[in-house]
Amino acid sequence: MASTLVIGLTALGLAACGGGSDAPESTAEAGGSPEGVDDGTTLSLWTRAPLEKQANLLVDAYNASHENQVELTIVPNDDYVAKVGAAAGSDGLPDLFAADIVYVPNWAEQGLFQDLTGRIDQLDFAEEINPGHLEAGTYDDKQHVLPFVLDVSVMFYNKDLYEQAGLDPEAPPTSLTEFAEHAKTVDALGGDVDGTFFGGNCGGCLVFTWFPSVWAAGEDVMTEDGTESLLASETAQEVYSVYKDLVDSDAVGAGTRDETGATWVAPFQEGKVGVMPYPATLLSTADETVDVGVAPIPGPDGGESTFVGGDGIGISKDSESSEQAWNFLSWLMSEEAQVEVLAQNGDVVSRADLIDNEYTSADPRVVTINEVASKGRTPVARNFQQAFNAPNSPWLTLVRNAVFEDASSIEEDNEEITAVLQQ
Repeated sequence: MASTLVIGLTALGLAACGGGSDAPESTAEAGGSPEGVDDGTTLSLWTRAPLEKQANLLVDAYNASHENQVELTIVPNDDYVAKVGAAAGSDGLPDLFAADIVYVPNWAEQGLFQDLTGRIDQLDFAEEINPGHLEAGTYDDKQHVLPFVLDVSVMFYNKDLYEQAGLDPEAPPTSLTEFAEHAKTVDALGGDVDGTFFGGNCGGCLVFTWFPSVWAAGEDVMTEDGTESLLASETAQEVYSVYKDLVDSDAVGAGTRDETGATWVAPFQEGKVGVMPYPATLLSTADETVDVGVAPIPGPDGGESTFVGGDGIGISKDSESSEQAWNFLSWLMSEEAQVEVLAQNGDVVSRADLIDNEYTSADPRVVTINEVASKGRTPVARNFQQAFNAPNSPWLTLVRNAVFEDASSIEEDNEEITAVLQQ
């Protein structure tokens, strides 16, 4: 998810890794079959902890059906960037590694991934692959990653609490204003129940769940080249105003202000929150304890959108088994992996031509998730993590001033985001 707290690669000394000129020959230039080579090679793969469930399912399915074998390493979320940075600096990256899509552009520019352009072009369904992830991994007109696991932000609501509060459990909010009304109504139940919750000290959580409300109104959060922030717009300020009102009305959970992202979904999973924006990949987990309703994230007056996040995956600059690594990646894009592994688990598929399948159609909530995924966006900026996700980022400063303080510095705070984006 984009809620990862990340730090700049330059702080890790990765600028010395080169911009790709010394990277191994691209798999496209090296030749080979579109499927790569399956000859019993052992491949190493790193991913971060939030995607452990999906990664295990995919690796187990691949290993059971191929001679090649993938050895998976799950890295704690907060350690991932540092681990990749240290390995890149010592030429010790694994054959394959996944990366939060918001910092893929930086890693692609640093030359950490091999060029996959020719390989991707050979796929019959190349035009069906999620364009946001492909764009994020494109540098100097070369494509470096494919989608690993897509995660989109949606609105989750507790149907039982809705019913207790006198709300229609089959009628989720269709505007941000209505979302606030529902949250306040559930909050009035009292006790240990809260109307809503959000990661008030987690920049990544906030881009993942608040950017869609701006997009739903037909506006942008940044310029197309990712060098100027547009988050002081009238629509953006309406979004902040809705959440500020919820804070001032005490309709948010007690830990909202200090939540850094480590436990930001826990209150909902415990059945104590009425309605909140949420990662779609956690539907099956939340379903274990809550009767979950799902709806798109709306704008202030309606519309719908989502942040198409999750992780991209590529072949590292250090891999000496790129043909075998491509075999895993080409399989990852296959109908077997996308439908029989990911869709069966309730996850969003990465190919538009596979959205309608037996598993998604069986659960109306998953249909909603897949439908809104086609309307979402993946913001791309070289300095995205420093501007938005890092601890004490200017985006986090803007939100905290706008929602927990007097909202008097939005223009100035927005200018600070632009300054970081332009570094």
